[in-house]
Amino acid sequence: MINTESPDRDPDVHDAKVDHIVASGPRGAIVVAGIATACVVAMWLLFYLFVFLPRTGFP
Repeated sequence: MINTESPDRDPDVHDAKVDHIVASGPRGAIVVAGIATACVVAMWLLFYLFVFLPRTGFP
């Protein structure tokens, strides 16, 4: 069964909810991008410390 909105819903209420959601901004996307960036930086640092430096003979 296809679920559609009932025609008696007020479109202004729906628009107000959408405007409120959009006004809050893309916080979730920024959090996900920040976590991904932190993981990449951490992996690079671990690779540098435990793989690259020991191969160069750096004390």
